[in-house]
Amino acid sequence: MKAKQTYLKGKSVFKVSLIVIGITILTVYLTGENYHRTLTENFYLSLGMISIALFLFMLYGLYKGVGLLDNFPKIEDYKVKTPIFESGNMPATPDISVGDGIGGLLLSILLWIGVTIMIAILLVLFEAILWLSIFIILAMLYWVFFRALKFVFSKSADTKGDLGISAMYALGYTLLYVGWIFGLVYLADTLT
Repeated sequence: MKAKQTYLKGKSVFKVSLIVIGITILTVYLTGENYHRTLTENFYLSLGMISIALFLFMLYGLYKGVGLLDNFPKIEDYKVKTPIFESGNMPATPDISVGDGIGGLLLSILLWIGVTIMIAILLVLFEAILWLSIFIILAMLYWVFFRALKFVFSKSADTKGDLGISAMYALGYTLLYVGWIFGLVYLADTLT
C-alpha cells in the first residue's frame, strides 16, 4: 500500500516565508549596527540567510515527499470595477473662476473649504488604493513563490527518502532561484 503524501498549505508556507524574511532583515539590522557593513555586504548576508533557509526547507520537503496545496483565494475575487476608467471617457476638469468683490471673496472661501474637503476625501481614497496595491503585490509574490515551490515539490515523489537526490535538487533550485540575484548584486557592485 502506497504511503499517503503530506501536503503543506500554500498560505502557511507564504506566511512562514514572510516571517523568515522579517527575521533576516532584523538580524542583518541588529548585527550591522556594530560592524558598519556596506549595503552590498548586508545584501549578501541577507541573501545568504534566505538561501540557507530556502535550501533547508526544500531539502526537508523533498526528502519527506511533501506536496503543496493552493488554498489562497483567487485574485479575480478582489478585482475592482471602475466604469469611468474602463469606458475611456474621463470627466472634464472644472473651470474655477470667481468674480471680484465681496461675492467673489465669499465664493472663494466656500471653494477653498470645498476643495479642502475634496482633498481629504482623495487622501482617504489614496490610502485605500495604496493598501490595495500592497495586497496585489503580496498576491503576485505569493503566486510566484507558490508556483516555484509547487514545481520543486512536484519532484518529491522521486526524491522521497533519498537524501542525496533531495540535496541535489534543493541545491540546484536554490542556485536557480537565488543565484541570479547574487549575480546581479555582484555585477552592480563591480560596475559602480
